[in-house]
Amino acid sequence: MNPIEINEAVNTYLRPQTFPLAVRMCQADELPERVRLPMRDLGFKVALCQAITMARRYGWVIAQALDDSSCSLGAMSLGFLFPKEGWLDGSFGESLGQSKETAAASAQNLPRLEYGRYSHVLMAPLERAVFEPQVVVVYGSPAQVMRLIQGRLAGEGSALSFDVRSGASCANCIALPIITDECQLVMPGPGERINCSTQDSEMAVAIPISKVDLVVSGLEAGHRSGILRYPTPNHLRFQPQHPPHIMQLWDYVKAED
Repeated sequence: MNPIEINEAVNTYLRPQTFPLAVRMCQADELPERVRLPMRDLGFKVALCQAITMARRYGWVIAQALDDSSCSLGAMSLGFLFPKEGWLDGSFGESLGQSKETAAASAQNLPRLEYGRYSHVLMAPLERAVFEPQVVVVYGSPAQVMRLIQGRLAGEGSALSFDVRSGASCANCIALPIITDECQLVMPGPGERINCSTQDSEMAVAIPISKVDLVVSGLEAGHRSGILRYPTPNHLRFQPQHPPHIMQLWDYVKAED
């Protein structure tokens, strides 16, 4: 499926409040002609979660390189920054007051793309993407996210396991689905909530392009079932009970004078 077809399917079956995104890791010469670069076009650096939010809320085509990045964890996850041994073994965290073991575990568990493999991350609403995405990211409510997971698992009867951490949600948006080639749950962390105003009602699913057809076909099948839909088809086929005064009014207006 191309980005336009994916966008139509997501909007038909989910209707998310923000733009579903196409994401691709690339080199500078692969960037489209019309693209925003934070330092060049905005005059300041941004966190990776900010760039994602600009794309999904403003509808921008935006790219980010190391020189555009303000957050070390986001830049590390994309392979823009070299992970020094002192960070990986916990020595750096220990110098900040953490236990060395905890700092090492946190560093080593951050999903990271190969250092230096890419120069830029490119993001755009699916409807504006003129490139082939590696990952599709859809933010929504828990009910919408559940529909995406149900779509992925339709016909399998299995389960997905997610790598969820207390922060660095941007890594689950981009690096982790590329590394694992599997859908990932994105639980917005404190940085994203503070800097991007991501709401308590929002979460996301990041879908590697290899799984998009499965997700979309599962969404379609669930919708046809009449049960696995969004909005959830609440049970309404019953006669309700009303407070006594409502029923008394009914009797009053129906009574003959």
